[in-house]
Parts: sequence; structure tokens; C-alpha cells
Amino acid sequence: MTDLTELSEPVAFPQDRSCPYHPPTGYDPLRATRPLARIRLYDGRPAWLVTGHGLARDLLVDPRLSTDPTRSGFPATTPRFVAVRNRKPALLGVDDPRHRTQRRMMIPSFTLRRATELRPRIQEIVDHLLDEMTAQGPPAELVRAFALPVPSTVICALLGVPYADHEFFEAQSRRLLRGPTAEDTQDARDRLYAYLDALIDRKQRQAGEGLLDELVQQRLSEGELDREELTALAMILLVAGHETTANMISLGTYTLLLHPDRLAELRADPSLLPTAVEELMRMLSIADGLLRLATEDIEIAGTTIRAGEGVVFSTSVINRDEDVYPAPDTLDWHRPARHHVAFGFGIHQCLGQNLARAELEIALGTLFERVPTLRLAAPPDEIPFKPGDTIQGMLELPVSW
Repeated sequence: MTDLTELSEPVAFPQDRSCPYHPPTGYDPLRATRPLARIRLYDGRPAWLVTGHGLARDLLVDPRLSTDPTRSGFPATTPRFVAVRNRKPALLGVDDPRHRTQRRMMIPSFTLRRATELRPRIQEIVDHLLDEMTAQGPPAELVRAFALPVPSTVICALLGVPYADHEFFEAQSRRLLRGPTAEDTQDARDRLYAYLDALIDRKQRQAGEGLLDELVQQRLSEGELDREELTALAMILLVAGHETTANMISLGTYTLLLHPDRLAELRADPSLLPTAVEELMRMLSIADGLLRLATEDIEIAGTTIRAGEGVVFSTSVINRDEDVYPAPDTLDWHRPARHHVAFGFGIHQCLGQNLARAELEIALGTLFERVPTLRLAAPPDEIPFKPGDTIQGMLELPVSW
């Protein structure tokens, strides 16, 4: 292990991956300095980067680290993040006790039991999309035909958002997460807010079925949520509810097709699918760079994180900690991978993880069962994937069979 002082220059963060399912090669020095390193953010500001698995789990439950992006000095990894943090945050961007209150409102819709109840509906959606894709015949672009519409349809049904509007909110989500300019990102955020605000108006006049309808009728009307807070909650649920899973489906498919031995093992024993999903979550770590701000001095790992300093958690490096995962750069369906931090950890651990697991198991399992000859329709190194400053995944995925 390298001492912090051996790195003469802080490593820039974030960086682009050279392979879509491996951390950037520029992070190699960070992997050698586990569990903590110094980095330089896009604006030149220094920050701490957590790279060790044990330390990450310790710090992610430490109340001295704030997740509120409106605090002075909160770290930013892109100009886009700065452009959209001036509105009231919700859920992921709120500290306790308000976070606890908001999360408690959401929990009944995201329990393991609720995800299990939704499995038949998810299966119907997956089967329908594969019926359409295979009927049209090869080739296909899997992101547009399958990976994106699966979670979009599911989250619309759960929230009570009209799926007829999916092209609009998917387009705005893309701009929000990887718009070419900060202004473009802010415009996308404002359009999504306006759309959801109008949707809340309609639900106040006539309630339907969905989580947003319940929040409008039970929480907004009783004053437990204000209008801006509810709109912020709706946006984070809608955007996170389809973007993350869509990226996991596309990148998971790409990764499996490039690991035929592991795919063959999975086909031979479908009971491995739940652990395979966990291992893919660990390996791919699509949400890389969880952000926090120290509100007090923290003595840890032989150093001091000072109050006012930014702390970033690199999930892609943390989930490759070789002290926890032997041969961490290889896929292994038999390792106990569920304690990865791809969903975060602590009070802000992903609320939708049970739903995401169900969607991934059904989508990937059914895809390779229904289309057993699925293959890439372009050389792997020519298929475009997303830059390192956003959620990782495939921009497109041409396939044939």
C-alpha cells in the first residue's frame, strides 16, 4: 500500500473509463493508496477520496458527513451539478431528521415485499418488449428497444406517471445527467420540475393510482410535505428510477456478452442469477462518486478530514478492494458480493434497491433465455459508452441474434 505522501500530485476526479466495466486506468494510483487519497475536482478544488471498503462503510454512516448540496463548500464533480443545486433538495440531498421523515413516507412502496408483488408485472413488461424486438428481427439497438423502456415503464406504473410522456422525461433526464452545458442541464431540470408540478396539479383534482397520488392525497394535503419538496421528491424518484436500472441492463448485457464463460455458467444454472446481479453491481459500479461534506473534524485512517472539506466515495474503486474481494477485476458468481456499496450504504442507501434487483434479474434472465444467440452487432471497442462524469452505461448497444 502506498502512503498518501508518495503521490506528488492529486489524481483528477472524475475521469473517463477506457473500458466500460472497469474503473478508469487513471484511478490505479488511488487503488494503491487505500483507504483514503487526495484528489483534484474539475474546478481545481482538492477533496478526499474514499477508496477502501471498510472505511467507506464507516464514513457513510457518520453523521458528521452531510449530503446537503446547498451547504457552503459542498463538493461538485461537474459544472452541471453546480447549476442544479440551488433548488430545495430531497431525499438524497437531505440530512436527518428531515431525510428520515421523507424516507419513511417512501418505504412502503419500495420494500422487498412490494418488489416481489411487482415481479409478475415486470415479467409482462419484459416479455412484451422482447416480443416486439424479436418480431422486428435483427439487428436491434438494445438500449432503445429494451434496456430503457423496461425501467421507464415500471417506474411510471409505480409512481403514477403517464408512460405516454416517457419520451419527454427520458430526454430531459439525459440532458439533466449529461447535458453539454450547465445551462442545458438547468433548462432540463426546470422542464422536469414544470412537468411534475403540472402532474401534481392534476392529481390534486383527480387522484389516480400510484405513489405520487398517495403523497398528494395523504402528505401534501395534510401539510407533511410542501409543494416544492414533493416536486423534488417526484423528480428524483422518476429520474433515478429509470436511469440507473437502464444503464445496468445495457452495461450488464455488454459485460456478459464479453464474458462468454460466465454467461454459459449462468445459463447452465439460472439459480445463480441473484448472486450474478450482485456481482455485476459490484463490478460495474455505475454510480461512481458519492458526495459528502465534513461538518466537523473527523479523525480517521491515520489522518484528519477537516470541517468544510469535501469527501467523495469512488464506488468503482471501493468495490474493487482486494482485501475484501480477491481477484476483484474478475467476474465470480460464487463470491459473496452483496455487501458491495453500489447502492451506497447507511441512511442514504438506495431506496429502490429491491425493485432494481427484481428488474435486473427478470430483464437479464429473460433476455438471455428468450434470445440465446444474442451477440454484439459491432466490435466491442467501437460501441460508445458514457463519460466518467455521469452514470456509467452504454450510449447504445447494437445487437443481433
